[in-house]
Amino acid sequence: MAGSFGYEKEHYDVSMKIGALRLFPAVLKAKKNTIIAANGTSCRHQIKDGTQREALHPITILKNALL
Repeated sequence: MAGSFGYEKEHYDVSMKIGALRLFPAVLKAKKNTIIAANGTSCRHQIKDGTQREALHPITILKNALL
């Protein structure tokens, strides 16, 4: 999504098409118990929109591992 670019109405379809090239297939191929990490807020939203899988910020993953 490249920050707010993919949220803009005129760019959303392009953003989703780009995600469908490699990102979405890789996420969908991952086992359900695989943790998907994404640093950016827009990256996590794009993954959710394109795959219905939740991506977590790396710090959230680390925090959960320490609990």
